[in-house]
Amino acid sequence: MAAPPAVSFEHVVKEYESGKRVVDDVSFDVAGGAFVVLLGPSGCGKTTLLKTVNRLIEPTSGTILVNGADARSLEPTTLRRGIGYVIQQIGLFPHMRVADNVAVVPSLLGWPKDRIAKRVEQMLELVRLPAAQFGERFPAALSGGQQQRVGLARALAADPAILLMDEPFGALDAIERTRLQGELAALHQQLRKTVLFVTHDVDEALRLADAIVVMRTGRVVQYGRPREILARPADSFVAELVNAGDLVRLFSLMKVREVPLVADDRLEGSDARSDVPAIDQNSDLRTALSLMLQAGAFHLNVIDESLRRLGALTLENMLTAAHAAGVEAST
Repeated sequence: MAAPPAVSFEHVVKEYESGKRVVDDVSFDVAGGAFVVLLGPSGCGKTTLLKTVNRLIEPTSGTILVNGADARSLEPTTLRRGIGYVIQQIGLFPHMRVADNVAVVPSLLGWPKDRIAKRVEQMLELVRLPAAQFGERFPAALSGGQQQRVGLARALAADPAILLMDEPFGALDAIERTRLQGELAALHQQLRKTVLFVTHDVDEALRLADAIVVMRTGRVVQYGRPREILARPADSFVAELVNAGDLVRLFSLMKVREVPLVADDRLEGSDARSDVPAIDQNSDLRTALSLMLQAGAFHLNVIDESLRRLGALTLENMLTAAHAAGVEAST
């Protein structure tokens, strides 16, 4: 028998006394281990919907199932201790050292001190803030990015199956934001937690998501894989939101290994250059295009993890593969 979805929304509504519906009849499932992004403009209801999962906001009607259990049947504090929660404001306790911040939930759960100490050390190592160097510092002594890493470590400390993240990188500069996006993607591949992630940043959503829920005025407009949404937007709102005609965005979702390579004897004239850059087969096509433009070349040498050359990647083949991917996603 298949396991139930990690989170299920069944006709969820949140209506305030003014009569305004912030969440309007939302239904969809989140598979266990999936990274699902709630995407949409400010005020579309995505943060409100996220907070109904851990009952920081109670829905007006409808049902939220967490691992098959009705969230309303669970005591709120117990429910929240089993769900990690990371927000833009981070919310570290300023009077507590980094290690003590990370230890908060395990301490509340009554873990033995030696187990807590070991877990804190593991979590800080996981987010690249070694306990020996950072554990005794106070949050004020850390950069914004480092504070957000501590917030993530704290959210993961009790090993929750579900992680809720509300615009966690919104207050960071572009360089730090990109760095943390990459680290979060790697952590998800390693830990396979179920993640619900709120953002209004389309590129962030495309980079991180297994699936995207596009919201507008409290409703789900489209739910699908990033490629599907780019290739076949549900309506003009989605098309404009994700800039569906942007080929570079589609390139960012495709790997070099998905494109048929060209043998050297098929490269013609000036295309058959030996001084062009090399690119790993697991890189994305957006990176490949950038390398081509920088080098003024129409192909790249593709290598594997052992630095063995596999063949040539041409711009023509990239365009052909991108068109085929768009057709595939739209059928």
